[in-house]
Amino acid sequence: MLLLDRTFDVSTTPLTPAPADPALAQEATQFIGRESRLLDERRFDDWLALWTDEGRYWIPRHHAQADPFTQISLFWEDRMLRETRVRRLLHPRNWSQQPPTRSSRLVGNIQLDGLDAAGHLIVCATLHYVEYRLEQRVLAGQVFYKLARAEDGGLRLQLKRVNLVNCDSVFGNLEVFV
Repeated sequence: MLLLDRTFDVSTTPLTPAPADPALAQEATQFIGRESRLLDERRFDDWLALWTDEGRYWIPRHHAQADPFTQISLFWEDRMLRETRVRRLLHPRNWSQQPPTRSSRLVGNIQLDGLDAAGHLIVCATLHYVEYRLEQRVLAGQVFYKLARAEDGGLRLQLKRVNLVNCDSVFGNLEVFV
């Protein structure tokens, strides 16, 4: 799939209710916790393994932005761009990561919203994110996860959309994944 493929479903509005399954809710919560921990521990290769092949990482630039195609986004990344960012972040000669960015995120209020047209589970959560590299930055927002069931039975990220409270602010470099 190409990054500009307009058929990729970025909608986070569920079409059907989420299954009333406590085990699924626990599994989704554990998956999101693991995803957050991998990012905070800079275990980016393990984090990359959490994605479907066609998965997208998206941070809109505008409130209520409908898609990444008609307006600019802070991030709109497919597999290739995520892998490229990870290689750059981990490269020992990357001056912009000297010292490396450290982060801590708190993800809460996790709710199973429902299913999209393809049967992906839509999960909504709130995020408080703190990063430090020479100075501290705090970001907050709402995160939507579209989770797909993998062949091995586990969950994978089909879409991660981070709606930052201050998405329309002026930012210094946003290098690491939020």
